[in-house]
Amino acid sequence: MDSFELNKIAGAVLGTLLFVMGLNIVAGIIFAPHRPAVPGYDLPSAEETTGGGEAAPKAPAVPLPELLAKADPARGEKAVAKCKACHTFEKGGANKVGPHLWGVVGRQIAEVPDFSYSATLKEHGANGEKWTFEHLNEFIANPKGYMKGTIMAFAGVAKPEERADILAYLRTLSDNPEPLPTE
Repeated sequence: MDSFELNKIAGAVLGTLLFVMGLNIVAGIIFAPHRPAVPGYDLPSAEETTGGGEAAPKAPAVPLPELLAKADPARGEKAVAKCKACHTFEKGGANKVGPHLWGVVGRQIAEVPDFSYSATLKEHGANGEKWTFEHLNEFIANPKGYMKGTIMAFAGVAKPEERADILAYLRTLSDNPEPLPTE
């Protein structure tokens, strides 16, 4: 192999490297990435706590009684479609991953027989607490945040109006519906 052949091979390798480098520079100019002002992701900050160590409650923009007065049970029935994977809504319905929700408004917490509740819900039920509109509203908004230790794996419903529609629908699931709160 003579020096002319070696020069051709070296020229081809160097030419290829030069072409790839030039292609990289041109692509970087054409497809320049957008750099954020602050690198990274904005993570949610911890909620401020009160002296007792519990999270400070957030004041709702519109009081729950006003939201319930404007709520539509028909919209609530559509909104609970995401709940039907784990709950049944008909009278005498079977328990699934979660308990049946017939008559849940006004029912004592952790009262459904033949359902294994988390220790947190059992404790609330043993204290005689009932599923009031306020309890249900907070629980549906953020189950794990409202009742620490619950095993309900649901992120929650963020919109207060949608929660009010769901509560209005749940209220209809009873032979003797609970009265709406007035204040």
